[in-house]
Amino acid sequence: MIWSLIVSMYAIGGLFGAISVRYMSGMFGRKKVMICNSFVAIVAAGFMLTSKRLKSFEMVIVGRFLNGISSGLGGTIHIMYLGEISPRKIRGLVTLTYTTFLSFGKVSGQFFGLSEILGREELWELILCVPAVFAVLQVLLLPFFPEAPRYLFIEKSDDVACKKALQTLWGSGDYKMEMDEMLVEQAALEVAPPKSLAQLLRNRSVRWQLVTMSFIYCCNMMSGMAVISTFAFDIFLNSGIPRDKIRYVTLGLGVSEIVTSIFCGLLIEHIGRRPLFFCGYGVMSASWVLVTVTMNLKDFIWWAPYCTMALIIVFIIFFGGGPGGATNTLNTEIFIQSDRMASLVIMGIMRWSLFATLGMIFPFLLDAFGSYCFVLFACVCLLGCIYTFFLVPETKGKTLLEISEEFQRITVCGKSFAEEKKVETRL
Repeated sequence: MIWSLIVSMYAIGGLFGAISVRYMSGMFGRKKVMICNSFVAIVAAGFMLTSKRLKSFEMVIVGRFLNGISSGLGGTIHIMYLGEISPRKIRGLVTLTYTTFLSFGKVSGQFFGLSEILGREELWELILCVPAVFAVLQVLLLPFFPEAPRYLFIEKSDDVACKKALQTLWGSGDYKMEMDEMLVEQAALEVAPPKSLAQLLRNRSVRWQLVTMSFIYCCNMMSGMAVISTFAFDIFLNSGIPRDKIRYVTLGLGVSEIVTSIFCGLLIEHIGRRPLFFCGYGVMSASWVLVTVTMNLKDFIWWAPYCTMALIIVFIIFFGGGPGGATNTLNTEIFIQSDRMASLVIMGIMRWSLFATLGMIFPFLLDAFGSYCFVLFACVCLLGCIYTFFLVPETKGKTLLEISEEFQRITVCGKSFAEEKKVETRL
């Protein structure tokens, strides 16, 4: 129970961080929030570093909570910043770098966790401080980066600072076309100011965007990737992999995730977002079905545990190269500026709530149902495949307003939320 609490406390902190995104980014801007957020991670490392000396596991819980706040706030701001500094033609590729370096962060933890480095009982408090190294680097380097141009132009109405930021990021030029696009969005923002969470949830014109992103986030969290990241040791131990080999297997999983996210970056601007979703979910569903079979054969066939390991690697490849890589890109593309902040907060709340719930209940599910708990993940992935194939439009190479119009044209059983919106406006 204490172990589940330590795991889930990180997600609870992430939930608080996600809730604070709208207030913090609107008041301080993207860059300043990321710098301040790095100090939270440094303070968290201080709690965990001193917990062993003071013999207090409660300090580890506090440190995990602060790390969660840093991740929930920093992750959302980071995605927003990447989406607002990138040209339209490579927006998907730039946004995808978040997933690549998130995978790199996981691998760094797995690498430093090897028994030959810091993964020993006498050094456990040091490995918990590894994230602080990257936070210090961010504090040192981010002041040299410009603020997000879209934030400067649309929210601060500072066209001079916006043009300077664009020239710093993209090189010399007047960027009239890009600023004209921002001007159109700013005009739309003046007509429709930034919405609160309640206003966005009541807005029928973005109902399909909300439904789509909520469904995709639920599928991603319930697909099984979150439990692989957190409980890989328990899963491989139950599958029959020798205990002393599991640490190296998890390191291999992390390397596979990095390579796959880079490969996805090369694909996303060529084949689009939609195929990455439905193909990825389809293969992931099949992988979990086969994992259930191989885990039940571990006592009868000596190579069954290694088949389980291979299938989980296949799952990670198609998650990182599919839904995992494309979700952040889609999230920045389907909401206009007035809706984007509230939507990111809603998705962050959903993501971290599901993460906290899984962190608490998965150890008990694994004990109670064994390999059959993965059938649930297979069903979720299948639902994700069906939904993204039939209902999600392609967003590659389109402006934010064009994408919004694509979603408004979606109909199910002859019903369109956009049409309902028009009727309300006439009344």
